[in-house]
Amino acid sequence: MPLTTVTRIWPLLLGMGVLMLGAGLQNTLLGIRATLEAFPTAVTGVVMACYYVGYLLGTIAGPRLIRNVGHVRVFAALAAVASAAALVQAAFVHPVAWAAMRLLTGLCFAGIYVVAESWLNGFATRTNRSRLFAVYMVVLYVGLGSAQFLLILTGPETSAPFMLVSGLICLAMVPTLLASQLTPEVMVPRAVAFRELYRLSPLGVVAVTAAGVISSITFSIGPVYARLRGMDTTDIATFMAVNIFAGVSTQYPIGALADRWDRRSVMAGVCALATVAAGIIVAYPRMPHALFLALSAVFTGLALTIYSLGISHVNDRLEPAQMVAASSALLLLNGAGAILGPVLVAGLMGVSGPWAYFATLASLTGLLTLECLWRRSRSAPVPQDHKGPFIRAQPQPCASVSKPAWLGLRINVRSLKAKS
Repeated sequence: MPLTTVTRIWPLLLGMGVLMLGAGLQNTLLGIRATLEAFPTAVTGVVMACYYVGYLLGTIAGPRLIRNVGHVRVFAALAAVASAAALVQAAFVHPVAWAAMRLLTGLCFAGIYVVAESWLNGFATRTNRSRLFAVYMVVLYVGLGSAQFLLILTGPETSAPFMLVSGLICLAMVPTLLASQLTPEVMVPRAVAFRELYRLSPLGVVAVTAAGVISSITFSIGPVYARLRGMDTTDIATFMAVNIFAGVSTQYPIGALADRWDRRSVMAGVCALATVAAGIIVAYPRMPHALFLALSAVFTGLALTIYSLGISHVNDRLEPAQMVAASSALLLLNGAGAILGPVLVAGLMGVSGPWAYFATLASLTGLLTLECLWRRSRSAPVPQDHKGPFIRAQPQPCASVSKPAWLGLRINVRSLKAKS
């Protein structure tokens, strides 16, 4: 990348990396602390799901706020509110207070992601866009994964980690504020009808929505599952960190396969292997811990590519004029699925126990496997010379990494009428 581009984006990348330390710590902390405070599992699921309600609101309000007052002011204001929300959670350990602050945090973080990624997109060019967003995603995931081990330094039963979360979110503002003269303009997308989107790419719509359910379960209820399974703080931090880093490592190799082969076949294979990994964990609950971590990493690493596969599949089947609006709608569908995920699996765990966590995930990926195979049998694959590039993006994982798809998609200039 040109030196001028690096100069313009490094303050933002530094700020987002620090922000992810706070976001990753907060998400895991809430799940663990909720179990320590004996919150009912179903109640914990509702609390965690409130983040995604706020996230949806933030994706709608964020672009309008940026257009009215600018990137830096929105970033600073939302980070300040998110920092205060963490302190409120430390002061009032109650499901209602936590749910309200969780919703507020989701709204703030969604707005911050819109700021960050419109900032990047404003300085990206056709030749460096993919590399730029790849670096961005690596920074976010390194921050998220590293944040898990901050739990070991601060006991989850105290207020100290909440204060650390608040401090990290505040520190994330500093590099961005110092780079205020380098911010770009933002463009706000128009809406698109969901019915039309489903007509053009039914598998893409289903996959993106299912990815929201799966990722929200993984990142919001994962710490709760680990605690109920009897893991201590160190083991929980390791479990979550392994899952996060697994999600990074699989994006490029699976993306290469998806660009070479029929995306539906790749998605079916990914979902089938993920189902097998989760099914083994359910069938053999007393396996060695190292094997459990390995299978969990296999599941998460595969499952977190579903979102990227879904939006890439949609990209292959749309007209250029539809791309921005369609990807914005996909983000909303992903967020809607994410709201459902924690409520669904927490309710099942409350009735059946921790084993329902991976049983639910295996069921979701299993059903998506069948959907992929059925859609594949209904129509021919997209010709290789009509396929757009694989879009390496992640669904909203924990409060953290969702890239608003409408900001980073690369447009496929070829039109295609085939449906999935």
